[in-house]
Amino acid sequence: MGTMALAIEGRPDRETAIETIHAALDEGVRYLDTAWSYYLPSRPGTGEPEDLGYGERLVRDALASWDGPRERVLVATKTGYRRTCEAVAAGGNAGASGASGASAADVSRETPDAKNTAKPARQHLQAVGSRYGWMADSRPETMIRDAKESAAHLGVEALDLLYSHGPDPAVPYADQVGALRDLLDAGVIRYAGISRVNREQIDIARGILGDKLIAVQNQFSPSHPDPEHTLEYCEQLGLAFVCWSPLGGFLDPVDQQAYDPFREVAAKLGVSHQRVTLAWELAQYPRLFTIPSARNPQEIHDSFAATRLELAPDDLARLNASVATRRQTMAAGM
Repeated sequence: MGTMALAIEGRPDRETAIETIHAALDEGVRYLDTAWSYYLPSRPGTGEPEDLGYGERLVRDALASWDGPRERVLVATKTGYRRTCEAVAAGGNAGASGASGASAADVSRETPDAKNTAKPARQHLQAVGSRYGWMADSRPETMIRDAKESAAHLGVEALDLLYSHGPDPAVPYADQVGALRDLLDAGVIRYAGISRVNREQIDIARGILGDKLIAVQNQFSPSHPDPEHTLEYCEQLGLAFVCWSPLGGFLDPVDQQAYDPFREVAAKLGVSHQRVTLAWELAQYPRLFTIPSARNPQEIHDSFAATRLELAPDDLARLNASVATRRQTMAAGM
């Protein structure tokens, strides 16, 4: 289960969020995915001290109040990103999409000026129409500091699994992975993962982390079908593949036509197309994990039911063919 939806904009109240995590654990979920950056800035900028750690503390409190086998639950978190929030413009509208959501202090510290054009700006991701965004900050010192804070938020001596949240164009990728190596050597984390990566970056990470690299977390769904074939590469290497936004997500535009074949199969089976989508993904690779988000127990009940849905060979072949066609189209346009 992914816990982002419980911690960012549109999140439910804290009681409902914990109830949702409990429902997932009671169903059989044994992998919870969170991040240092799963929080909501309370004012323009990158967040106040009281905002930080919201999502991780939520996972900690849900596990502490659950009466199941805590030792069987793997908690993964991520480091290297922070949230941003734009000021509301005069007239009550947020700033234009794509503008930096960082505070004035952050902008002056992170953005090049006329006298220092060699220093790249930090990458900023933002959904159209939203005042909230994500800013990459994968400087090794930041990653190490945030990882230690994550352990404190989660109430553990060492993190089970820590991902680099994504490549930061302002930092050499080997330096980002080197921060994970330092955290492993210091005993802050037990295993490492990487996210939003291509094959070349997977190879860089393997060279630095060795067998402590156990998972790659990339976007994968019918609407975002991994045109670089990193899933197949992970299968060749024996790495776990964790697909984020397995139902399409919200940051990138989602082509709903990609889900039409899934809706048709779902109608025939009398289930939701989300359940069919997750079942199809789980059929791709034995070490593939989906991490659908949920904002209430009903959503996670429906998602987890995908683990009990076995698609007929002809339905599976049809869905595979539809996604393969989309992947070829995307790859041709890259």
